[in-house]
Amino acid sequence: MQDGSRCNHPVRSLVTVAGAIAGLMMLLTGGLIPVGFLIPSTLSSPIVLELPSTWQVPALLLCSLVSGPRSGVIAAIAYITIGLVHLPVFNAGGSLSYIFTPGFGYILGLIPAAFISGRLAQQDGMNGFLPLMYSAFAGLFCLHICGITNLIFGSMFYRWPNNLAELIFSYSLGPLPTQLALCASVGILALFLRRLLLIK
Repeated sequence: MQDGSRCNHPVRSLVTVAGAIAGLMMLLTGGLIPVGFLIPSTLSSPIVLELPSTWQVPALLLCSLVSGPRSGVIAAIAYITIGLVHLPVFNAGGSLSYIFTPGFGYILGLIPAAFISGRLAQQDGMNGFLPLMYSAFAGLFCLHICGITNLIFGSMFYRWPNNLAELIFSYSLGPLPTQLALCASVGILALFLRRLLLIK
């Protein structure tokens, strides 16, 4: 049941916390697993083509679509907090100095992305593949808006040496096609899990 919206208060809190813990675990492991494409080969073993993304964002979107916006936001905040206290869970490590990197806007964007995708998935008529996929797209779009906004402001104040176009390509345009494809798989997984957990 999504965020325990139809339960009494103690059960709702338990469902929210359980969803947040599951989401945090998925975020931590998803950030460590690169996305790859398996190419069959008759001459040797299959070739794995690594794509410029990890399972981090899809893991959070899946948590929000299945467990609801509160669980997704709590998982995102916990993940950011863990990364800022020197545990290397972010792409380039972790510590308070990560705040000054170009990628930090995308990390912060996990919070509104979780809320928007989870909130959309709670609306009536959202228990289908396309609505869930579009909810994941909305969360992904929000994440990139936050990240690009940070890149723009950082470039205006000369916080990093690369020019803005290079940064936007590296952090948004390069990984975006892979992330869009992963949103489709998130929609399928979310639909399966919602039906398994009897979420309306």
